[in-house]
Amino acid sequence: MNPSLSTHVLIVGAGPTGLTLACDLARRGVACRIVHKTLTHFAGSRGKGVQPRSLEVFDDLGVIDAVMAAGAPYPPIRAYDGGAVLGEWVMFERREPTPDVPYPNILLLGQWRTEEILRARLAEHGVRVELATELTGFEQDGDGVTATLVHAGEAERVRVGYLVGADGGRSLVRRALGVGFQGETMEADRALVGDVRADGLDRDRWHAWPKARGGPIALCPLPGTDRFQILVPVHGEEAPDLTVEAVQRLFQERTGRADVRLHDASWLSLYRPSVRMVDRYRVGRVFLAGDAAHVHPAAGGQGLNTGIQDAYNLGWKLGQVLAGAPDALLDTYEEERLPVAAAVLGITSTLHRRAAEGSPGALQRGAETQQLGITYRGSSLARGAPGTPVRVMSGDRAADAPCHDAAGVPVRLFDVFRGPHFTLVAFGAAHADTVARVNARYGPAVRAQAVVRPGEPAGRLALVDTRGHARAGYDVDGDALVLVRPDGHIGWLAAPGTPGQLDDHLRSLGAAG
Repeated sequence: MNPSLSTHVLIVGAGPTGLTLACDLARRGVACRIVHKTLTHFAGSRGKGVQPRSLEVFDDLGVIDAVMAAGAPYPPIRAYDGGAVLGEWVMFERREPTPDVPYPNILLLGQWRTEEILRARLAEHGVRVELATELTGFEQDGDGVTATLVHAGEAERVRVGYLVGADGGRSLVRRALGVGFQGETMEADRALVGDVRADGLDRDRWHAWPKARGGPIALCPLPGTDRFQILVPVHGEEAPDLTVEAVQRLFQERTGRADVRLHDASWLSLYRPSVRMVDRYRVGRVFLAGDAAHVHPAAGGQGLNTGIQDAYNLGWKLGQVLAGAPDALLDTYEEERLPVAAAVLGITSTLHRRAAEGSPGALQRGAETQQLGITYRGSSLARGAPGTPVRVMSGDRAADAPCHDAAGVPVRLFDVFRGPHFTLVAFGAAHADTVARVNARYGPAVRAQAVVRPGEPAGRLALVDTRGHARAGYDVDGDALVLVRPDGHIGWLAAPGTPGQLDDHLRSLGAAG
């Protein structure tokens, strides 16, 4: 790190993407600032679905208990024609946790609450969001970025190592870089969306009027509040007032339900679904993340979650480079995340089109939206050695598994992964010396953990693969070494593997040893 800089990373935008990145950097000891141009924090639900993979990120960041306590399962959808009930169905099929997937279901949680939880975690690391602070410009050179921030009419010039634009679909950072934002905005599919109180409806159902005049209307109860998120289509040149009175009038006219009273809106917005993405995630020392890099239709609950994954991918790489790793490591952020954004855009576009066309099953969701299958196979960071498993490869998500320690206490692999370090999972008692050597040589940067079968010789720090779930999760039969990156993806895998091979890979990532 450059000791002359008081701030190594400036994050512009304090939505879920920016906050996730700030939390990840702060826990690594990276000096960062996060600024947001509005006077107050966002008060609406907007992105309200937290996917299973994002829940795993929140587990790693130490906020999973707060998130699970604040959220709730998605309720069944009850469809009406006026006041007559047409039927009920479930959008997301409920799944039971499995050894490798502890959080198998999407969680309903208003975006404002997700952000509140992340801000609280960030404050525990000594960092707070700087509200009413706007980035107005920046210049970069080979050594850093000079940014201009304006707060209360006063301009501040700040010198930082890197700048990250997490400032939304209208990103100033993206526009200043001259990066294109190709795609389309679907003006014909505009909608009023907001959070309101609704008298006359129970909170056990997601209420929908699919046959409403002018298009489907829906009211989804938001957990931990007395509000519903409402969505009302807007067509043609119609420009409704963003008031709860206007929403009430449209709702009653289109559904015929005079017995439902909408009032006390905390947030209302005119939503225009867009399908757009950049062709570059990095320009020198400036990066784009979240909606600044890709915007999605709301269908499938992907936008917020894809931004969280952007931040999770970028955070550890910035930390490594600031600690001395080669700068080329930062190029893999675009290499790995741009194809993911393109694939997710394809998913959300298809789901949006099906819903607009009223296709059968258009509102049902499967595994394709959970983001558990996202892989970085083929990335320049995804490396292996002869004899590596075929079903599980470098770049894949690192699976969880229940084990127990020498005292019989249950320990999950996710417990071992939790934190900003790399994790070496060493299968087989033959690797006992490797584990000791790695822990002694790399210290807190790499945590080595032996995993043995029941009955195999094991030191007091080894984990016992009680029912074989760890070996099954990684498709390992004999001895093997698996290096898990700080973002929970497999970075290197070899069977049986040698310490020398591992050292070569860690050296390329700048891990001290």
